[in-house]
Amino acid sequence: MILAWLISLLLFASPAPAEPVQEESVDVAGIIFEHIGDEYEWHLLTWGDKHVVLHLPVIVHSSTGWHVFSSKRLEHGESYEGLKIDPEKGKIVEVDSGKRPFDISITKNVLALMMSSALLLLVILLTARWYRKHDVLNESPTGIAALMEPLVMMVHDMARENIGEEDYRRYSPFLCMAFLFILFNNFLGIMPFFPGGANLTGNIAITLVLALCTFFTVNLTGTKHYYKEIFNPDVPVFLKPIMPVIEVFSAFMKPVSLTIRLFANMLAGHIMILCMVCIIFIMAKYGAVLTGSMTVVSVLFGMFLDALECLVAFIQAYVFTMLSSIYIGLARAHGE
Repeated sequence: MILAWLISLLLFASPAPAEPVQEESVDVAGIIFEHIGDEYEWHLLTWGDKHVVLHLPVIVHSSTGWHVFSSKRLEHGESYEGLKIDPEKGKIVEVDSGKRPFDISITKNVLALMMSSALLLLVILLTARWYRKHDVLNESPTGIAALMEPLVMMVHDMARENIGEEDYRRYSPFLCMAFLFILFNNFLGIMPFFPGGANLTGNIAITLVLALCTFFTVNLTGTKHYYKEIFNPDVPVFLKPIMPVIEVFSAFMKPVSLTIRLFANMLAGHIMILCMVCIIFIMAKYGAVLTGSMTVVSVLFGMFLDALECLVAFIQAYVFTMLSSIYIGLARAHGE
């Protein structure tokens, strides 16, 4: 800690200028939203004054037809083939009309989704390969299989406990894939370097699709008893007109709660870490001593928040999977 403070002191100490210098304020909001938002390019690193950027393909259909080109064409607010990036919304619009075209571009989040899915598929196939080549009754798993087995067995036991002995094997693959997908993307989002850093589970569109998968799994495979409890519950007569409305509302609120819980927790974690990093740049204009001290504080709290975010990444994947298994278990109830 003392060494870091001394280094900061040497770096920032300088003679006072003869005239006051107008310093630029740090755009904290811009830095945060740049990192947590979706973009048509992926900023990898900054080397001196040079920015290393991965330009992604733009694929849109506008009023003039299909357009396929590199996002490099739209850098610095430039327009290309009648298209530009709206600086306020961060989306491609037509220059003349300002309307958004049909956009299926490979953005930062889309590329991150592809890479995380490929990585998850690779890990599962390597695990399955180990089990095909070894006798699990006489050998303990090693390598990736040793890492995956406790995770898979945890979800397997969760499904058996919440869904029941008769049906849990039918739903275990879905629950296992949901858990591993969320877990992988949560940890990749924490990584500060490529291929990590994309805020995938902090994107409400991603969490909504995951929640809808649970919603359709629950309601398309529910038993007669489940629907009877919704539309014709065993309650006093004066409650029968009210209970179906409450139950239907509850059924639609379940995916909403799953969506917001995962989205809000992961987004908040990313924002807190970025805010701690920005403190260093905010305090740079207040002198070497204060800057050095706050740099140490920012680094220590940043490390603590990183460790906390790793815990939250696992907990959120676990909670999403557990609630999904409970909802499925309630839909598979057969009554007494």
